[in-house]
Amino acid sequence: MDFDKWFILAGYEQLKYSFTVFNGQGGNMANYAYLRVSTDQQDVDNQRHGILEYTNQQGISGVQFVEDTVSGKVKWKERRIGDLLLKTMQPGDTVVFAEISRMARSTLQVLEMLEHASTNQMQVHIAKQRMRFDDSLNSKITATVLGLAAEIEREFISLRTKEALAKRKADGVTLGRPKGKAETVKLDARADEIRRYLAKDISKRAIAKLVDCSKSTLYNWLEREGLNKKKPKVGKAPATTP
Repeated sequence: MDFDKWFILAGYEQLKYSFTVFNGQGGNMANYAYLRVSTDQQDVDNQRHGILEYTNQQGISGVQFVEDTVSGKVKWKERRIGDLLLKTMQPGDTVVFAEISRMARSTLQVLEMLEHASTNQMQVHIAKQRMRFDDSLNSKITATVLGLAAEIEREFISLRTKEALAKRKADGVTLGRPKGKAETVKLDARADEIRRYLAKDISKRAIAKLVDCSKSTLYNWLEREGLNKKKPKVGKAPATTP
């Protein structure tokens, strides 16, 4: 009699489940490794080698490599790591990175990824720095330090933004959106078209219909662009006396 029939007859379904898990056949925990692929093949090989060496030492087996060709400058949710963390990985799964700089170019981005993994009970390993983020105290301390670094980075970004705006203002650059109604600003995209119509002496009423806007919107836009010049009236020729 096979084990399935024996367990069913004995009424030990829970015991059967425990036996399966004990033998490593139960549970669907998966292990992934993330590779940032670049034009430098040696760099990719070094990442792979570092990850394999680390996973062998840590006893992490059955690693599935996920390659990403998108630049690290792109937000993590818009890269393959976003698909991996948000869609593919389940609670209990593990992902290994070659080094922390391969996760993202920003501490803020790295912290977001770690927070998502922690909230969803996923483990994150960094091979080069030999860091492991899970529920341990050390992981929480490291995450706190990264959070502080992210806060400092946020302050620096805010400071640089304010300094850049102040410099532009000092240079006489007008900040913010252009003055005028939103509909008027939208006509900027059709500026060349409107100028062609004006050059052909098409009436403003007709132009407004052609660009799908009201006459007042067109007049405001023309006024802003300095194009609302009235044509000089042509006087009548003086009457000639016989």
